[in-house]
Formats: sequence, C-alpha cells, structure tokens
Amino acid sequence: MKNGPLAVVAAAVLWGTAGTAGLLVSADSIALAAARLVIGGAALALFAGRGVLRVLRPGLLLAAVAVAAYQLCFFAAVGRTGVAIGTVVAIGSGPVFTGLLSWALHGERPSRRWALATTAAVSGCAALIVGGGAQAGGQVVSGVLLALLGGLIYAFYAVTAARAISAGAPSGAVMGVLFGGAAVIMLPILAWRGGAWLAEPRGLLAVLYLGLAATALAYFLYGRGLRTTPVATAATLALAEPAVAAVLGLLVLGERLTPLSVAGLVLLAISLVAVAVPERGPVPERGPVPERGPVLERGPVPEHGAVTERGPVLEHEAVLEHEAVPEHEAVPGRGAAPERRRREAEAARGGEGR
Repeated sequence: MKNGPLAVVAAAVLWGTAGTAGLLVSADSIALAAARLVIGGAALALFAGRGVLRVLRPGLLLAAVAVAAYQLCFFAAVGRTGVAIGTVVAIGSGPVFTGLLSWALHGERPSRRWALATTAAVSGCAALIVGGGAQAGGQVVSGVLLALLGGLIYAFYAVTAARAISAGAPSGAVMGVLFGGAAVIMLPILAWRGGAWLAEPRGLLAVLYLGLAATALAYFLYGRGLRTTPVATAATLALAEPAVAAVLGLLVLGERLTPLSVAGLVLLAISLVAVAVPERGPVPERGPVPERGPVLERGPVPEHGAVTERGPVLEHEAVLEHEAVPEHEAVPGRGAAPERRRREAEAARGGEGR
C-alpha cells in the first residue's frame, strides 16, 4: 500500500472500536487485554510464518516485551488516575516521545509543522476525553507517571519496528515478532486473571473481534503504513483512535458530547489532516544565467569583383596543364565541294534567263 498515512488511520479506526467491543464482555480490563494480545499476537505470528525467524533479533524481542509492558502500565495508570487522565497522558505522550526518540536515536528531526500539529492534536485529545466529566482517581501523581512510562514504552517499540521495516524487513514479520512475543508473555497473565468468561458466546465473539480485527489486522495495517510514513507522523495519526471511540459512543452507546468534547474532536480532526497531508519541499532556486562570451567580429567582406590573391599551390594539389589539342587538318577535296556547287547553280540560273 503506497498511501502509508491512510493505512495508519485505518489501524487507528480499528483501535477506536476496541472500547465499544470491550463493553460486551464481563471480564476485567487486564484479562481482556491479555486475551486480546494472545489471540492477535498468535494470528500475526502465524500469518508471518517463517518470516518471523528470519527477522528475529534481540532488539525486536525487547520490543515484544515493551508491547506487553505497555498494557500493564496503561491499565495500572488508569486504575490510579481514572480513565480520562490516564488515557490522555498515555496516548497523548506517545507521539511526543516517538518524535523525540526518532530524533535522538536516528537523527530524524521532526518538522515544525509536525510539532505544531501534534501539540494541537494532543490538546484536542485532552479536551475530547476530559470534557466527558470523568473524575480523577485517588493516586494521580503515581498514575500520571505510569501513564508517561506507558507512552515512552509505546514510542520505543514503535520506533524499533519502524527502524526494522525501513531496513528492509517485511512489516508483517516484524509485527509477528512483536506481538507473537507479547502473546507468549501475556498468556500466563490471562491464566492468572481467569478466562471463564471466554466460555460465553458473547464474550468469545467480542474477544475474537478484539484479537483478530482490533489487534492483528490493525497492527498489520500499521506496519504497512510504517513502510512509507515517518514513525513520528504515524504516532500522531494514531490519535484518531480516541476520536473514533467518541463517535462510536455517540452513535452506538447513546453518549452525549459536551461542547468542550466537540471542540476537542474538531481540533483533533484538523490536526490529523495537517499531519497526513505531505509537506511540499522548497522550490529550487534558479542558478545564475551564464554570461555570454565575446561576440566574434566578422572580417571585412571583399568588394564584388575584387580578385583575391591565391596562396601558393601545394605540390600535391598542382593542376596539370593539358596539352593543346591540334586543330583538324582540312581533308583534300572536302573544302572545294561547296565552291563547285555554287558555280553550277549560277550557270543554271543564267541559261534559264536567255
């Protein structure tokens, strides 16, 4: 897919549906996140097949640990600060940390437009979520620190994946390593939290959707988008997730948006469009026009009829003079024939006159 930003936004749309689908399940959030990663990670690893083994590197294995750690940090932060503050800090800090890590580790300096659009997008995200009137939890400071740690962890595995993909590794195989490894880590956590709710048809269908669509397909698209989209830009485009969640809450769950939430949604949408539209490069300046050399003056044209002197004739170009051809000598008898005929004609005319 050549349109990388479109693939990233499509992934964010799928992520935005996770909250609505999760309401159909009676399980706690940590068990749900573990089940989602186990199913989605297994699907990505199976889809990549042997490609997982070809791209297996220590850096990607560390990124797989980061994928699992992000889930734990996020839910721990939400439990301390409340959903609104924890979500804003974790999701909003992700693009900022991603841009800084890309710059610090790989020299990919973010553009000024990205910085302005990301600031506006994070502000819109905050207004969208906090405008819902959610209350803060009792351990705000520790929760915010955990949310910031989650944003940093997200930035780490996003930058690591983007670096591997830009180096030529297949995006599907890279995502298979990251989320397949995270699935192995989260499997004991799922067993610890209990999975009795998976026996219910409603819970099973919901977790299958979360694993196959909101995780496997979403991160497959995200990996494809990273082929042509800078990771800092992709992280900002991923902020479409809370916007989609808010719209689904309005349309499906009957939730209401406050004026502050509507303003945040509009600001977020404008910021994402500003990031998605590619920047125009500077118009190259024209170089200086080269100066023309001096005009050669033509020499004097000889007058008509003037005879120009010829240079010396080279020996190999000497013209051989032809010998004069002698005139034909008169043939005896040929010159007298006309005179004799003239006299005979005069004699004939005289005889006729007498």
